Amino acid sequence: MILVIFFYYEQIRLHLCYYTINEMVKKKSKAEKTIYFSIFGSLALAIIKWLAGFFGNSFALIADAIESTTDIFSSILVLLGIKYSQRPADETHPYGHGRIEPLITFIVVIFLVISATIIAHQSIINLNTPHESPKSWTLYVIGLIIIWKEISYHIVMRKAKALNSTSLKADAWHHRSDAITSVAAFIGISIAVWLGPGYEYADDWAALLASGFIIYNCYRIFRPALGEIMDENLYEDLVDIIRERSLEVNGVLATDKCFVRKIGMDYIVDLHAVVDPHLSVKEGHDIAHSLKDHLILTLENISNVFVHIEPFDSSKKC
Repeated sequence: MILVIFFYYEQIRLHLCYYTINEMVKKKSKAEKTIYFSIFGSLALAIIKWLAGFFGNSFALIADAIESTTDIFSSILVLLGIKYSQRPADETHPYGHGRIEPLITFIVVIFLVISATIIAHQSIINLNTPHESPKSWTLYVIGLIIIWKEISYHIVMRKAKALNSTSLKADAWHHRSDAITSVAAFIGISIAVWLGPGYEYADDWAALLASGFIIYNCYRIFRPALGEIMDENLYEDLVDIIRERSLEVNGVLATDKCFVRKIGMDYIVDLHAVVDPHLSVKEGHDIAHSLKDHLILTLENISNVFVHIEPFDSSKKC
């Protein structure tokens, strides 16, 4: 009888292991497809913007093209980061390689800051240099670009939230910042075209304003990535759910400490479970494994749970 129970227990654990690996493979595939979408989309738009900006005499469009060009390189970095982050844990990286994601996000932010600086610098130069107004047909080009970039933002952000990926969220904000710079360019070109001579500098002011929006978006991308790499306490809602689900496991009377850290697309949980103090070490060990398996199976994006067993103490409030 004991051998039968042991056999079924091991089958469940093997199934859980297979399920976890399978989910990791699916996540990686979805994330990579999303990044390829970003890369080819940014490449096509960068070419269109460079050509339209050059022949349409619009620096706001050229500034937009500069950001789209940096988007291509940053998306490639995100792709490499996602590929690396999905490597399994090894002797030198017992928690896996997921920390590469926020590091890649930092590099993406640097790319954005550099592009914003280049745009601002060139805008200031253009404001002090006489030049012609942009062509009116560039408005049609930039209008289509705005629509496409906003759609791209929502597509990538939806995938980023579903996969719980910080670097994908950064890539999504690349699309949003690109859409914002395009809106600024549209406004500047519209003023320059409709109001005529004397207002051609509106195009350059639009590019300068766009650089400020890019810097603001840099902060929005950087802040959560910094919290992730510093193991900042950002997951109170998840902690509450973990505590509720833990009580569903037979033998768990309460929970004490519960800490959550995010590594890559997944969470790692440190949990103190309170059990009957009269249980044997073997019984406490089995409860810990059951609790770990239950949380991984019932909650999304949890890759591992470290359970510490504590004896129930009636004098303490758990």
